Formats: sequence, structure tokens, C-alpha cells
Amino acid sequence: MRSDRSTPEPLGPSSLAWLYFSDWRGMLVGLWAGSMQNMHPGLGAGVEEHSRFFDERWERLFRSLYPIAGVVYDGPHAARTARAVRDYHLGIKGMDRHGRPYHALDPDTFFWAHATFVMVPVLVCQYFGRPLTEEQKEQLYAEGLQWYRLYGVSDRPAPADWRGFCAYFDRMCAEVLEDNWATRAVLDLGRIGKPPVLRWLPDVVWNVIRVPVTRSFVWLTVGMYPSAVRDTLGYRWSRRSALALWLLGRAIALGWRLVPFERRYHPRARAAWRRARGLSVPPEETPRRNLPPVERRGDPKHYAPDV
Repeated sequence: MRSDRSTPEPLGPSSLAWLYFSDWRGMLVGLWAGSMQNMHPGLGAGVEEHSRFFDERWERLFRSLYPIAGVVYDGPHAARTARAVRDYHLGIKGMDRHGRPYHALDPDTFFWAHATFVMVPVLVCQYFGRPLTEEQKEQLYAEGLQWYRLYGVSDRPAPADWRGFCAYFDRMCAEVLEDNWATRAVLDLGRIGKPPVLRWLPDVVWNVIRVPVTRSFVWLTVGMYPSAVRDTLGYRWSRRSALALWLLGRAIALGWRLVPFERRYHPRARAAWRRARGLSVPPEETPRRNLPPVERRGDPKHYAPDV
């Protein structure tokens, strides 16, 4: 890692972040990351007062994956992608319902969101693959700092190493995160619509499978929560559930070995791996089906590429 923080180097194919950050198992951790982010008071207030996420949940989720992954995988263009992601948040500020001021680019708020992204590969490996060693976690966290600095937001809240990060994360879970509207809203999947890729599925079929599918995702999320977060949200987790999660994770880990390497990755990451092999492939942008409604595509809060 460069010592000159004004010109951080982008990550490359030798990094652990490239290997783990955007493999498709991360979708199993998506609800965990979203709810953990929203539990931060400032971030939750921003979602409650500025976001239209709940009008188009699937589309917003799937299109956001592209620039978020781009900060890791876009190589010489990663800093430009990072600045674009940062600037989507410029106008997200105000006063929450408790009279507390917030701004999405406040370093404490912005770094918390990033902290959950650092944890995604750790949880993917812990629950659905081979757990990372302490040395690998140290490396992954150092890479996380490297990619965070591409945003151009102060890294003042960032601990210096993995051990400090673990202490920071535990403190946030025990003392800062809260049960709020945004968290409950993101965990409420009871009436969620079909994903864009399943538009062909008859509504009657989706209405039948939605209940077990969404309940399973909430159950999985609760199982991965730190105990302090489960306590804050009022969830219980039994030994029986822990065993069931372990068995599910082992089955996924075994099946994952059969997936061809490139098929394991989100399209933005897949394109980067191809460039690493010398192919001339531009960064992949979200398909049209994930774009925001036409009337919102000029809103600076939205990623809406011309596709």
C-alpha cells in the first residue's frame, strides 16, 4: 500500500478483495449488509428521508452492485468510479426525527457503510466457504483501507489494523447501532415483488414461493448477526438454528467447488478478471432492466448509465 494517501493505488488481481468481494455467494449476505448499514443512526436517517429504495428494491440493489464492485475491480478507472459513488451521496443530509444532524459523507457514517463491505468476504468465507486465517483477514482489511481511500473521504474513523477494526466493529454493534425505521423496512420482505430476472414468472407462483424464500433470507441474516445486534433487534438464535446454518453453509461450500471460475463473479468483476488475462473488455454497466424510473435518471443521487 502506498504511504501517499492522496494517490492511493487501485486493487488488482493479486488481492484477496478481487478474489472474494463480488462472488455470487455475497448475495447471501446482502440483507445482512443492508440492515447493518441502516442501523447506523445517520445512515438510517438518510435512507428514511431521502431514499426511494423501497419503491424499487430489486432494481436498486442490482444496479448498485455495479459501481460498488467497480471501486474494487475497475483498475486504473477505480478512483473515478469511487468519486462517482461518493458524489451520489452529496445531497443526503438533514436532521433526523430525534433532532440529530446527519450527512451521508460524514466520515463516521461513510466508513461504517464501508466496514460492512469489508465484512462481506469474511462472512462469505466463514459461513459458505473456507474461513479466512487471521493473516488473510489482516490483508483483506489493509486492502479495504486501500480501496476506501479512493473515495476521497476522510479515513479518520478507520482503525489501523484488523485487530483494531474488530474492536471498532464490536463497539459499533454494542453502543452505536439502533433499531430504527430503515432497518425494519429493509428486513420487511413480506410484500417484496419479483426480481427483474423473474418477470416471466407468473404472479401466482411468486406469491406462493415468496414466503418461504423471504423468511429463509431473514433467518439467514439473523444467524449472521453479532449477538449484540440480535439483542438490539429482539431476535433469538438457538443451537438448533446454528446447526442448521452450519449444515447449509457446508452444502453451499461443497457445491461452490463445481462452479466454473468466471461464473462465480458478478459481471463487473468478471470483466475485470478478463482484463487481467489481457482481453480488451470495458467495465460492465448495469442492464436496462435495473435502471431507475425515467423521471429519476437525472437525479444526481442515482447511478443511471446510458445503456
